[in-house]
This record gives sequence, C-alpha cells and structure tokens, in this order.
Amino acid sequence: AGNYYNQGEIRKKELEQSCFLLGIPASSVTVIDHRDLPDNPSVEWDMQLLASFVLKHIEANNINLVVTFDAGGVSGHANHISLYTALRYSVLLASLVPRWCHVLVLESVNLLRKYISILDVPISCLLPTDVLFVLTEEEAEQAKRAMRCHHSQLLWFRHIYMLFSRYMVINSLRLL
Repeated sequence: AGNYYNQGEIRKKELEQSCFLLGIPASSVTVIDHRDLPDNPSVEWDMQLLASFVLKHIEANNINLVVTFDAGGVSGHANHISLYTALRYSVLLASLVPRWCHVLVLESVNLLRKYISILDVPISCLLPTDVLFVLTEEEAEQAKRAMRCHHSQLLWFRHIYMLFSRYMVINSLRLL
C-alpha cells in the first residue's frame, strides 16, 4: 500500500491523482495492502503470494497485457524485482498466466544510458528489443505531470530523474 515511511494513505491518494492525469479511473486502480508484501526497497516479496494476487487481477479483469520490470528492476528495487520474479514464474515455469495475456518486461539499462534521456534513442533503435516506445514531447510532459503527483516521493534525485532519465521518454521492452 506504499506505506514505506508510514505514508500509505498519502501515497494511495497520490497514485489515484497520477492515474487520473493519465486517464486511468480510480475504479481501475487496485492497491494491495498485505503484511507479507511490505513497501520496502530492500525486501523481496514472496513469489507465489505475489503471483496469486497478479493472476487473480488478470483473470478478474480480463487483462491481455501486463507490463512489469525486468530482473534488474530498473533501479535494483527489491519490490520491483519481485514483480518480475513472480511473473516469470507464472509465465515460464508454471504456465499460470492465461493464453490471452502477454507480459512485457521493461529493460533495465546501465547508469550512463539511464541518464542520457533522448540521446538513448539511437542506441535503443540499434539494439534488439520486442517493443520500443518513444514518447512525443506532449506525452513526456504528461508523464512528468503524473510523476509530480507523487509529492511524498519527489526527493531531490527524482527531480534529476525526471530531467535526464531515458525512461521519461524512451522505454524498451521484451516479451516474457
């Protein structure tokens, strides 16, 4: 529930505001508040428990595409990596994800590429990937506005992230 630093209720509201700016209604936002899935950048979540929540959500909402992190979690965040691990288990090892649902994983890149913003486009175009998203200037501004809704998380380094991170303008993904 985003309760790291005891800000769960604040972060839930920030998430809803951010989603609203992106055109996602609050009725489509699901926040899981489970004691075994704490919001903590150094805690790995239980793979099977997390997989069960994700699979229930996929089936209940007839979701045909899931986008998640890769094994690097973009920033090494243990919770992000746990999502990838749970989905990899569900898709590749246990074949639990319904046939109609595809899973894309966001590729983690090295620190230099992560912070060269739009200059990473030529590099990303040359490298093999399944899906490459390059946002327009308008879409990138919308993403920044949505990110600014997360006031409680906007520490100094996230402002730098919004200015220079390739993930604000370009994302390469692979099918799992």
